[in-house]
Amino acid sequence: MPKNTPPPDAPVLVIGLGRFGTAVASSLTRMGHEVLAIDESMELVQKWATEFTHTVQADSTDEEALRQIGADQFDRAVVGIGTDIEASVLTVLTLTQLGVREVWAKAINRKHGQILERVGASHVVYPESAMGERVAHMVSGSMIDFIEFDDGFAIARTAAPTGAIGRTLAESALRSQYGITVVGVKRPGADFTYARPETFLGEFDELIVSGPTSKVEKFAGLA
Repeated sequence: MPKNTPPPDAPVLVIGLGRFGTAVASSLTRMGHEVLAIDESMELVQKWATEFTHTVQADSTDEEALRQIGADQFDRAVVGIGTDIEASVLTVLTLTQLGVREVWAKAINRKHGQILERVGASHVVYPESAMGERVAHMVSGSMIDFIEFDDGFAIARTAAPTGAIGRTLAESALRSQYGITVVGVKRPGADFTYARPETFLGEFDELIVSGPTSKVEKFAGLA
């Protein structure tokens, strides 16, 4: 692990208890992390008071207020503020000034994200955009699930193409034909299994495939 990378089990500061922030804080809590959750709304703080390790009402743009509650002791922070762009940007800037090493911030559009990066965000996420694209691929009927990464790489869950049914992965040579990698196979009534050359594909099998986005999309269209 690089010297400046916080340990995987490090406590996390989560700012903004809207849908995104609470989803992140809840997931981190289930994974065993200590979570200090902050929001300016006392109503939201009271609502989530028993769910996280600590839940505090504070103005996240106020450096002294954050210092008083120990925000400067955290190596990782997630800023879930979205609609109030000014508060989002000022919060990221304040956390950076406090010395928080990794700041993950939610952005509502690309311009917002660019500003967050310039003021110190280590990672910028676009949850609405990512979910919109994911749903579009699912609605199209070619995929059961879809995730695209920033570098044009995607992972999808899709039905086995007709031409591969009744054959092993080695026989169907999907990788050489379509430029994708079959990572796993899901058979009805069974758990996912890692794909192997001798894995036989049945009529109702689902595949987890990875590769360049355009090739994954093309492959899923074969099903």
